[in-house]
Amino acid sequence: MSVLDIRRAGDPVLKEIAKPVPKITKQIKTLIDNMTETMREADGVGLAAPQIGFSLRVIVVDIGEGLIELINPEIVESEGCEVATEGCLSVPGMYGDVERFTQVLVKGLDRHGELVSIAGNGLLARALQHEIDHLEGVLFIERAQSIFREPKE
Repeated sequence: MSVLDIRRAGDPVLKEIAKPVPKITKQIKTLIDNMTETMREADGVGLAAPQIGFSLRVIVVDIGEGLIELINPEIVESEGCEVATEGCLSVPGMYGDVERFTQVLVKGLDRHGELVSIAGNGLLARALQHEIDHLEGVLFIERAQSIFREPKE
């Protein structure tokens, strides 16, 4: 596995709508492994493929409850709403208050090509939405009600 450079706000790949993964290959599995290693090295809770320069619909999330790997993820159900502070590995040092659904159901493929459903609430729901936004070319700062340099206490 390799730790890759995380693209920063202003990089054109972060504004692209990521392409669906047509087939899960060895290269896609290696991409997932590299994304996981990169996310963990950066102390993140999620990473999307565009953040390391690949315009593909792949995300990884780990909020401390185990790694979630999703290929071609989509939110199929959502409910509730709350505002909370977010940061992003692609926008280091910046934080913002972002409104998100409190509960989501996300469907996608795992690394073996099996259809999986992930029900998330709280931080998991927020992280899934944040990473799926990356696949649509949207950074959290575009959704933020306010932006600041340090997280609020």
